Amino acid sequence: MNHPTRTGLDTNGPLTGVRVLELGGIGPAPYAGMLLGDLGADVIRVDRPQEAGQDNPAPVLHRGRRSLTLDLKHPDSTGIVLALATEADVVIEGFRPGVAERLGVGPETLLAHNPALVYGRMTGWGQDGPLAQEPGHDINFIALTGALHAIGRTDTPIVPLNLLGDMGGGGLLMAFGVVSALVSARATGRGQVVDAAMSDGSASLLAMVHGFMVQGRWRDERESNTIDGGCPWYGVHRCADDRHVALGIGDRRSYAALVETLGLGGDPAFADQYDRAAWPAMRERLTEIFAGRTRDDWARAFEGQGACVSPVLSLTEAPHHPHNAARGTFRTGAHGGVEPAPVPRFTGTPAPEPEPAPVVGAHTDEVLAQAGYDPEAIARLRDQGVVG
Repeated sequence: MNHPTRTGLDTNGPLTGVRVLELGGIGPAPYAGMLLGDLGADVIRVDRPQEAGQDNPAPVLHRGRRSLTLDLKHPDSTGIVLALATEADVVIEGFRPGVAERLGVGPETLLAHNPALVYGRMTGWGQDGPLAQEPGHDINFIALTGALHAIGRTDTPIVPLNLLGDMGGGGLLMAFGVVSALVSARATGRGQVVDAAMSDGSASLLAMVHGFMVQGRWRDERESNTIDGGCPWYGVHRCADDRHVALGIGDRRSYAALVETLGLGGDPAFADQYDRAAWPAMRERLTEIFAGRTRDDWARAFEGQGACVSPVLSLTEAPHHPHNAARGTFRTGAHGGVEPAPVPRFTGTPAPEPEPAPVVGAHTDEVLAQAGYDPEAIARLRDQGVVG
């Protein structure tokens, strides 16, 4: 379908011309919408009428959108969603299974009006299964897939923010899924439902670890493996200023560079990188050495050595690192704060400059007019509380 591009935007981006209808939601579904919008898609987000005119509550996740306020519980909202979905390529929602159907905007209804539509469903547990109707959050989803068990210190798991379930196993999976289904729809003319579950996604992120287990190369115990903090040369070490450096030694060359830079070539404990019996002595010695200088001193000492040693930067420090600055990994948003730049990068269809997250409901009249509603009809909908 050919759709108008967002007013004032660069029309570049590999998803230019794709229209996405986002039926509200928090966390992973909006992250999927942000990713799609960053790459040029025209994303229309449905917000609640009672929030119309308010500053956007998610200034980064809701960037690159048009905002329409619509009370999905009002019976007259169904026709509006149908009209918008008929002209859309993708619909995404993050309701519990069955809620969209009760609202009259489920996939069966929308696909009947637009057979080529891709309907993305973002949930924690999936559309079926014993837990499908149960509430949950990131930590619950990764707990049941083994991911949480595998991360942390020997005595207790550590919460890895909400990166595994919500974002990597959720929003990113949803974006990948709907784009894949869109490729199929454009080839066949047939749309479909994309069931993106955060529990499924976090399980998928463990693919390499499961491969190691099949090979007998992974112990199902925290801090017992090379990349889970079990070995002294892959992890973090505290420095003299109570900041940290990260060691990511993954091969013999970088290990040799580490040993040389630290002057440990004659220490028998470091003779064999993979000698597990020597790991306690290695850890004790590395802990002692790194505690003797500040983080930034160590960063300078390891610069250009090929030892895979990096300073552990805070969220406020990271945007100012020379590499991140040179790459433009972060940008300053219209809100005045730092935000990640669009990813990935494309040589032929570079991502457009993201529009700031709009005031809630800023595009209600514009979107409805494009859907065929005249000013009088829009005024009636507003009087009836259907839109804000």
